[in-house]
Amino acid sequence: MHCPYCGSKESEVVETRDSEDLHAIRRRRACLGCDKRFTTYERVENISLLVIKKDKRREQFDREKLRGGIFKASEKTTVAAAVIDRIVEEVERELRSLDTVEIESKKIGQMVAVRLKKIDKIAYIRFSSVFKRFVEVEDFEKEVRKLIR
Repeated sequence: MHCPYCGSKESEVVETRDSEDLHAIRRRRACLGCDKRFTTYERVENISLLVIKKDKRREQFDREKLRGGIFKASEKTTVAAAVIDRIVEEVERELRSLDTVEIESKKIGQMVAVRLKKIDKIAYIRFSSVFKRFVEVEDFEKEVRKLIR
């Protein structure tokens, strides 16, 4: 860390605490060269996740897009916005814990579907119809029969 006043590389940490948003660590430092104090922030760098689409294109993971898809499937159901946010958080956390930064969209869809299935069957069927690309009425029927069993 270079002192913003004199450019010295030598400083000591005087105080450490979480920042207001809790996404960084705030450090007060004292320069050993000029004795002036300055503040630095230390943040964790989020690694970009790439989603491999069905047609093999790659795009950056977008949590708002995921949230929107779940929200759309959950319209006119009893699934609360807080529950949708929790699902998005859980899925993103699980994706970031994987050994890869490239994830097939199919895997993300499965992760969401498992959670929706436990919460609301209608939202699950709606989400699955898009994620699994239901084309025929029989596709819906087959999925509903699996739920009933």
